[in-house]
Amino acid sequence: MKNEILSAKGKRMTLAQKDAMTGYIFIFPAVFGLLAFYIYPIISQFVISTYEWNVLSDPVFTGLENYITLFRDEIYLTSLSNTTKWVLFYVPTSILVSFIMALAMDMPVKGIGFFRTVFYIPVITPIICVALLFVWIYNKEFGILNYLLSLVGIPAIGWLNNTHIAIFSISLMSIWKWAGYNMLILLAALQGIPETLYEAAEIDGVTPFKKVWYIKIPLLKPAFFYIIITSIIDAFQVFTEIYIMTKGGPGYSTYTISYYLYSNAFEYGQMGYACAIAVVLFIIIMTCTLIQNKLLGKNVTY
Repeated sequence: MKNEILSAKGKRMTLAQKDAMTGYIFIFPAVFGLLAFYIYPIISQFVISTYEWNVLSDPVFTGLENYITLFRDEIYLTSLSNTTKWVLFYVPTSILVSFIMALAMDMPVKGIGFFRTVFYIPVITPIICVALLFVWIYNKEFGILNYLLSLVGIPAIGWLNNTHIAIFSISLMSIWKWAGYNMLILLAALQGIPETLYEAAEIDGVTPFKKVWYIKIPLLKPAFFYIIITSIIDAFQVFTEIYIMTKGGPGYSTYTISYYLYSNAFEYGQMGYACAIAVVLFIIIMTCTLIQNKLLGKNVTY
């Protein structure tokens, strides 16, 4: 009898181990991807940033020299300034545009599904195609935007050639490209608000503006919290638009941190210095995310 009990326990242990093994097999691809494509690169960039390495020669340990050089580098400081301008302009403007679009797309109008599709099409359009399209639109000599302005007597503007407005011109293109994504998130959140709240508000004589201010915006806080964080993270890493449209020009007026990182790594071969830029960018994004979570997260209820 005792042997039978031990045998049964042994079988149960074997079944438990098989179940555990099955679970490990299923999570292995995700864990491997996380380690190989996220954790390992992050650790590697911290290590490489302490070396002077141009890929072709042996790395030379320099400690914090790359970081000291970084904050004396005028081009990097310009890139940091341009990236900050991009974030401060792009994030609030894109969220405001997305919110207005979501409110419009939430209206009970016949054929609204068609307009929702139209507004989302730029999101699924390849960024390279959109960037090249706007290079033509912004062209000072034959761009359609300057042509339309000329019809009302406004002289041609060098949207991508003027050092003062080039970064904002590219940012407007990016807002047009990605506004539909945040619109979709806000629209889904809007449609999750119970109709009974609107009905009660109508009984009390609440105006449409007050419905938005006192009902919709408070109940959209979780969605706003998400899109604010993701928008800031994406804005700090802007690269493709810059690379396609201006390559950092004119001068260094559209250099961003990500573009300067790319230039050092793949044009100049300064991999250690590029990794130092990546580490600082990582710290900036992490700090901003933690601050947002501290300031905004406590006011969000799900």
